[in-house]
Amino acid sequence: MRRRDFITTMAVGTAAWPLSIRADQPAQVPLIGVLFADRAESPFPKLFMSAFPKLLQDERGPASGAKTEILYRFSGGDTDPTRASARELIGMRPAVIVAITNTAMAALHHEATSIPVVFINVSDPVGVGYVDSLARPGHSVTGLTPFEPSLGSKWLSFLKQLAPSIQDAGVIFNPEPGNNSGSFLRAIESAAPSLAVKTIVTPHTNSADIERTIVGLGNTSGKSGLVFLPDALTYVRRNQIVQLIAQQHIPAIYPWRDFVLAGGLMSYGPHEAYADEMFRQAANYVNRILNGEKPAEMPVQAPTKLVLSINARTAKALDLEIPASLMALADEMIE
Repeated sequence: MRRRDFITTMAVGTAAWPLSIRADQPAQVPLIGVLFADRAESPFPKLFMSAFPKLLQDERGPASGAKTEILYRFSGGDTDPTRASARELIGMRPAVIVAITNTAMAALHHEATSIPVVFINVSDPVGVGYVDSLARPGHSVTGLTPFEPSLGSKWLSFLKQLAPSIQDAGVIFNPEPGNNSGSFLRAIESAAPSLAVKTIVTPHTNSADIERTIVGLGNTSGKSGLVFLPDALTYVRRNQIVQLIAQQHIPAIYPWRDFVLAGGLMSYGPHEAYADEMFRQAANYVNRILNGEKPAEMPVQAPTKLVLSINARTAKALDLEIPASLMALADEMIE
């Protein structure tokens, strides 16, 4: 993967403008930077780039006639290229930056920029120090968070209900600096004794260690399960990861429904419609910042409902019987 997949610039309400002539644009046209820790061809960035420019205009009002240029950067999910993309974006001096996922937000935080930031899909923003509290962020940062750390225990509990024979749990996340594993891990470790889960195994060094952890747990004679924490690195590689886990015959739970659609066993997290809510709220916050409001006074938003999805075909392949109690809780059964 190259450090940057490509650069896209566009203007809301106008034709696209090449980067090379941006210096000739009127000073009143604000630049909005968007940092993805993902590939440009992935479904989520495509969905965002399709919806966000129109939502910016809708939230501003169709009669305003205001123009906004949007500059995108893509890094593929690893820490170093995401930091490089963050530096480039900061160097363009946008009026506001939209950071998508913890990896992107961590890269901007590492650069200590004072440019206002609206984040999307950033978990535990209080725990990692991006904001003082959800109600009053207190800095030049606000946004939308889909997960709070106590969900760690919920993920392990659901997995144990569906795969009661597991004794060890691998917790999969991006172990590189700036990610938000600590609070989730504490919740999982706290719940493990009451669920008769003895050992928690995690990646140790870098993203390559994720595969080694999965393969290692596959050699434990059916006594291991996997809990995935929300992270751009694993989300980008979800198809390959789900295939590897199927080969290892390990039950796993994920934070996003997209893993289950790819063949994963189960997920517990925001509904698919949450993306629309995130995009609209992000557009609203960006416009409010452009109009002079302070991110420090704009509360961090969170979803009001989470959904449990189970892939019945994958459960059958793993020789797991879905208990009636779990079927009653499931919002979606994928056959």
